[in-house]
Amino acid sequence: MFVRRLLAAALIVNAVSAWPGHAAASEAARTVGTPTAASSQTTYRTIAVNGLKIFYREAGPANAPVILLLHGFPSSSRMFDTLMPALADRYHLVAPDYPGFGHSDAPAADKIAYSFDAIAGIVGAFTEALHLDRYALYVQDYGGPVGYRLAVAHPERVTALIVQNAVAHEEGLGRLQAARTGGFWSDRSANEAKYRAGLASLENARQRHVGSSPHPERYNPDLWRDEQAFLARPGEADIQSDLFYDYRNNLAAYPAWQQWLRQRRPPTLVVWGRYDPVFDIAEVEALKRDVPGAEVHLLDAGHFALDEAVDEVAALMRGFLGRLPLAAIKPAGAPI
Repeated sequence: MFVRRLLAAALIVNAVSAWPGHAAASEAARTVGTPTAASSQTTYRTIAVNGLKIFYREAGPANAPVILLLHGFPSSSRMFDTLMPALADRYHLVAPDYPGFGHSDAPAADKIAYSFDAIAGIVGAFTEALHLDRYALYVQDYGGPVGYRLAVAHPERVTALIVQNAVAHEEGLGRLQAARTGGFWSDRSANEAKYRAGLASLENARQRHVGSSPHPERYNPDLWRDEQAFLARPGEADIQSDLFYDYRNNLAAYPAWQQWLRQRRPPTLVVWGRYDPVFDIAEVEALKRDVPGAEVHLLDAGHFALDEAVDEVAALMRGFLGRLPLAAIKPAGAPI
């Protein structure tokens, strides 16, 4: 009996080894590198970019397909702390802090221009300094204007697009529509004090995260207390006021971003927190018009969906990226 079982086991092993897909899967695993404790561990680094010290988080094998994670307001690469370990066995994840955010340099607002053009320029130079020549883009909130600028400037570099509550259409602006007529964008001087008071408000910070979620108990209050402390740094209100005032210029860039979406039709995953108090869910339908093949998931989460649904987002990203041909997403020069 024991001998028969050994023979049966040997036959199964031989059959699996002979299956064509087995060799392909094994080769694919070798291509992205066998993850080690070191490669799966998130590291925290800085690099000089255009005279500024840019902080970034990094995890995953160096030769694996790259995911460039672009954070929102008023967060930093810290928002990806729980997502990165969930994908680092298979992907090379890189998440920078923009100038004026997180641990990156934050020169005074009268020393450098805080605009989305300028930040996109810094992030583009950052990717080149790290030799990231091909990457999937993950964009959230302010990461949208930054990421779409990168995509339009270098469409050949973008292998896929993951949109998490970021807008490229006016119908998605939601609450920001109020800034257009009689608001901060139309009359900054009359609305500056109100905007700065909002930056200092702990309740506003909490609302950005929780929104209308029926499960506020799932949210860690450290999130908004840390953000409030960040926004209270000397000079930070000046930086954020300048950048939010510049946000109005994104609207003029929307047609170019939409043209990129329609012409390039990048593989697109939309993971949208339905309880977002800022952006309107109409953005999802607008994205589907431009990219009809987009994969869309509405999540029981808020503006910062990773606060409440990081496991779901990680699983959706893994499935979405895993269905793409490896040759379409691998770094240039990496073997297939």
